[in-house]
Amino acid sequence: MKIRVGMGFDVHPLQAGRDLYLGGIKLEAEKGAVGHSDADVLIHAICDALLGAANMRDIGFHFANTDNRWKGMDSKFFLKEVTRMLSEKGWSIQNIDCTLTLEKPKINPHIPAMKKALAPLMNIAEDDVSIKATTNEKLGYVGREEGVNAYCVALIAKNA
Repeated sequence: MKIRVGMGFDVHPLQAGRDLYLGGIKLEAEKGAVGHSDADVLIHAICDALLGAANMRDIGFHFANTDNRWKGMDSKFFLKEVTRMLSEKGWSIQNIDCTLTLEKPKINPHIPAMKKALAPLMNIAEDDVSIKATTNEKLGYVGREEGVNAYCVALIAKNA
């Protein structure tokens, strides 16, 4: 069996009056992420980790933010498509491990719902989806609540 690891990162600015989507769910928040699609940084980081592991470039290559087809798109669509693309190349997703960085809202109460939303899109068990969250201790753009970011590591496998 051949295995590969990929790493993903995404960042979006935050703005008052916008919806906040993280991990495929909508959260109640004073500020939401700004982006071409729904700006779900967690899903975008997952997509980049998976695509990177399979040596298939990045999310922007496949779903450019200059393409109006993706304007306002639910990011769950991107993750489902990335999963399909990997499957066509013979890869299966083994697990993902992600970290969100933002000051608020608190993420821990929402992690079960995020795992429930994300796992079926990748054809894996909820137990194979790890999501953690931390603040930036009031430092930098995250600490000033100007932005949110996410990191993800993914493990994929192929029968060789």
